[in-house]
Amino acid sequence: MDVEAPKDDDQRPAPPARGKAMQRFLVALNCGMLTLGTTGGPLLSRLYFSKGGHRKWLSAWLETGGWPLLLLPVAASYLSRRAHDPSAPVVLTPPRILLAAAGLGLATGADDFLYAYGLSFVPVSTSAILISTQLAFTVFFAFLIVRQRLTALSVNAVALLTVGAVVLGLHVSSDRPAGVTKGQYWLGFLLTLAAAALYGLVLPLIELTYKRAAGGGRVVTYALVMEMQLVMGFFATAFCTVGMIVNNDFQAISREAQTFELGEARYYTVLVWSAILWQFFFLGAVGVIFCVHTLFAGILIAVFIPVTEVLAVIFLHEKFTSEKGVALALSLWGLASYSYGEYSEAKAAKKKAALDAQASD
Repeated sequence: MDVEAPKDDDQRPAPPARGKAMQRFLVALNCGMLTLGTTGGPLLSRLYFSKGGHRKWLSAWLETGGWPLLLLPVAASYLSRRAHDPSAPVVLTPPRILLAAAGLGLATGADDFLYAYGLSFVPVSTSAILISTQLAFTVFFAFLIVRQRLTALSVNAVALLTVGAVVLGLHVSSDRPAGVTKGQYWLGFLLTLAAAALYGLVLPLIELTYKRAAGGGRVVTYALVMEMQLVMGFFATAFCTVGMIVNNDFQAISREAQTFELGEARYYTVLVWSAILWQFFFLGAVGVIFCVHTLFAGILIAVFIPVTEVLAVIFLHEKFTSEKGVALALSLWGLASYSYGEYSEAKAAKKKAALDAQASD
């Protein structure tokens, strides 16, 4: 549970077999959670709106409302520390990092609302392509904030993702859901892009927070990451709770459940599973950033665009227009371009490290 983040300059020979096995397990676990959240969360959120749900603040609240699920692993981590050291602190995260996590939580809450509002007016298959542009924003903000280097291939990926979004924007009338006006569709379109941009900013800020947490020789562990996500989820949910109170959403839930097209029981089932899957998404994202880096999290989110597209067509019976096909092809081309660039960079760095090792011998 307290596995450390990988560091290039860490000279301590940690337990190799156990350390590597735990690292691989955490990478696989977080990639799995991110996969489930990326594909399942949007589908259930759109299902809520398409079957009679209208509460945008409620939908936003559900995206981080599953934060209490993290109390179990955080408590287990604390009990494990106390078993080995009775004087172990209750909270690993320093106060200034907790404050940063609170700020990131408020930004996440705002992002949740932008996304939920946008998804109420656009199909999830369109939303998925628009959200893929977060990789472009992540590349840009990661360059500014954590100084990750831009390459020709990453710039090419940004350009292709941008063109894909433009192609969708030129044909706004081809996939509007029933009852949605052209103005509402455009509003949803722009708010979804804004949500992608804001989350593209949040991801490198999370990585920067990890680096600040590691200052002074402090070890950043997975337990600390979960504590941070717990704080972020709490403040994001608190942000949306205020919106729900102002909008009288709590009073409307029981009435909305009675008129839900799938029935009252399934209404609550959709809400509960939506909260669980979205929690998988956020915990998986911060976990991937911890285990690998920001841009890999962005790649994973983007790589499941076609999966979300197919699931939306199968389960929500959305139309797959030619414009979506072109936009999807451009998005996948951009993703492939960026992934190849990352692979080439990693291969070159590994080769250079091997040559340096031979030279030092």
